[in-house]
Amino acid sequence: MGSGIDLTDGLDGLAGGTAALAFIGMSVAVLPICSELAIFGASMAGACVGFLLHNRYKASVFMGDTGSLALGAALAAMAACTGMFLPLCISSGIIVLEASSVIMQVGYFRASKCLWGAGRRLFLMAPFHHHLELCGFKEPIIVAGAYVVSCLLAVIAGYVGLISA
Repeated sequence: MGSGIDLTDGLDGLAGGTAALAFIGMSVAVLPICSELAIFGASMAGACVGFLLHNRYKASVFMGDTGSLALGAALAAMAACTGMFLPLCISSGIIVLEASSVIMQVGYFRASKCLWGAGRRLFLMAPFHHHLELCGFKEPIIVAGAYVVSCLLAVIAGYVGLISA
């Protein structure tokens, strides 16, 4: 999770917003199991939202490895303490997509280099948000779309967590 958020931290607000929504989804999912952990997740979501409000588009502060790895570790710890790994994968779907795009890009490049002698790429650039930028989408549009998808995934993850607890 830490590396996934670190890879997602390439556009202004993308990592902070998707992490905040993932924390909200996980907070709802773990609420019946451990209310203290749900409060922790809600406070982490609030911290991410505070960071986003202070650091609107055009960002002036860089989250960096320290912030992104800490957010990923906190999300993973919430899942590890409660056993809610499926809601974690659902609520952090954008983060998982970003990390998976890098894994697929490297794997395909290496396999194609062995097969055809020259490496080929699946995406114009990895992680996926840079591919979308090179396809012509503007940064605020990519971030807003990721927020919408993350919001839907957070609702689904909360529902899955509540019915499985």
